[in-house]
Amino acid sequence: MTMTRRHQFLRQVYKVIMKRSFFILLTAWAATITVWVSTMLTHSISSSSTLSTTPGIKTAQWGSNVTISYTDSSFTFVSDGIPNHARQAEYIVPKDGVIIPTPDTAHTVADPTVAQNYSFSIPLLPMKSAAPTPTNLGAIGVMISGAVLYNPYEADNKTIAKLSNFTVKNANGREVSFLDSCNGHPTPIGQYHYHALPTCITSVVDGQSSPSHIIGVAFDGFPIYGDRAMDGSKITASQLDFCNGITSATPEFPNGIYHYVLLDTKDSTSSIRCFTGKVSTNLVSFIKKTKMPGMMSMQHTSNHV
Repeated sequence: MTMTRRHQFLRQVYKVIMKRSFFILLTAWAATITVWVSTMLTHSISSSSTLSTTPGIKTAQWGSNVTISYTDSSFTFVSDGIPNHARQAEYIVPKDGVIIPTPDTAHTVADPTVAQNYSFSIPLLPMKSAAPTPTNLGAIGVMISGAVLYNPYEADNKTIAKLSNFTVKNANGREVSFLDSCNGHPTPIGQYHYHALPTCITSVVDGQSSPSHIIGVAFDGFPIYGDRAMDGSKITASQLDFCNGITSATPEFPNGIYHYVLLDTKDSTSSIRCFTGKVSTNLVSFIKKTKMPGMMSMQHTSNHV
């Protein structure tokens, strides 16, 4: 092969290689753009689309001490805050000046639970925020029992209530638990609340090995459920996001909905650690009023929102 023919041959090979390389690059670029567009559309739909929770709110088994009323965009929860299930005759409270009680810094008292004056307006069209918001101390949601839900922590916002559960003997020598069998207790000034899965509620509204039904609504409007999937299997923390949320089918929303799951765990996954959705302005005002430097400063009357 002469030098001229060799050059011509090499040029032809080069052209073929370049054409094929360009085609490969173009195909890869198109695939990348397709994935990017799909991701952006999915994010846009998940973050901006709205699904009304009205069907679930209307079918929830609200206690007789709860009144629910509706507008086009929200519902109002009115309750005396006293749960409609049995409570302990006595509870543990910290001694004066103590924020986080221990067996050595607490004592028992007759159940201090007292009626509240709750009136919360909660969105019916919950919207996801650009980023989660840490849940506050105090009430973060309402429950069908008429009581409220707290985050997993005690008044220092880091001690996990379930993990630090303990007992103290009363005057008669009987052991009294810090958290009762429903994973709840009252503050020293009488606001009963839960820190984890309220099994005394789920045992009533859910059948054995059946899916969990709605047991409450968080202040951002997303519903709250127990720890059972549609097939009756137990949901674990590994299936949930950092806020204890998941998008899946429920009895009230068979096509799926984002919702929070309460677990009967002894760690911070027992309750809602952050809000995935946007909390309405009126509830933000309530939250600011009820932030506390300890359990004693939680307001227990005239909590109108």
